[in-house]
Amino acid sequence: MDRALYVAMTGASETLRQQAINNHNLANASTTGFRAELLASATAAVQGPGLPTRVNAAAGTAGWDTRSGGIQQTGRELDVALAEDAWLAVQGRDGREAYTKAGDLQLDASGQLRTASGLAVLGDGGPIALPQAQGLTIGGDGTISIQPLGSGSETLAAVGRLRVVRATPEQLQRGDDGLMRSRDGAPLAPASGNVVSSGALEGSNVNLPEAMVNMISLARQFELQTKLMKTAEDNAAASSTLARMTG
Repeated sequence: MDRALYVAMTGASETLRQQAINNHNLANASTTGFRAELLASATAAVQGPGLPTRVNAAAGTAGWDTRSGGIQQTGRELDVALAEDAWLAVQGRDGREAYTKAGDLQLDASGQLRTASGLAVLGDGGPIALPQAQGLTIGGDGTISIQPLGSGSETLAAVGRLRVVRATPEQLQRGDDGLMRSRDGAPLAPASGNVVSSGALEGSNVNLPEAMVNMISLARQFELQTKLMKTAEDNAAASSTLARMTG
């Protein structure tokens, strides 16, 4: 069979994968702290006799967009935005420590601090659970202080501290769940100083115009590749007809 069919088929398959990634980015354009996955593909030479004039498309990994999202002031006491190289430690679905920029925190019925997606937020000693209180503040270093029930506004008690780590993009890898993890599997070092801004959230870093242009471009690319597959099929049928006529 003509190798052009394989070239078109692998290209169409890779385009579908990139469409799925781009659509996932679009769907999370308003998700707090979301980091967009980058589109990528690679080429591999078609092996066999003949001139090396054709290549197959192959899956490639470009990682994730390291740009920060915009900061929005909310005034909510449980919302936190983190410094550019600071990440909030959470417990992933697999039980391992993972990192996120999603700072829209909330308390569940048992007083455990969680992200909006339900992941337990980690402190220095594990998941953070807070007692009932009249008020709550989160300091720049991640320290959580509460105003105990029945006390005045001048009374604050420190009850925990967010585990915030410092990491460069080279130290992190993005999982399929959108969470970051240490490349070597070891827990990252805690961040120091004022790395937390209370009453604010970092938005998604998805570039909407760019993602929309990518969606249109990928759709046209897929259409071209399917037309090429149809052309290869027509050529094969014409060749079979000619072979029967001359046989």
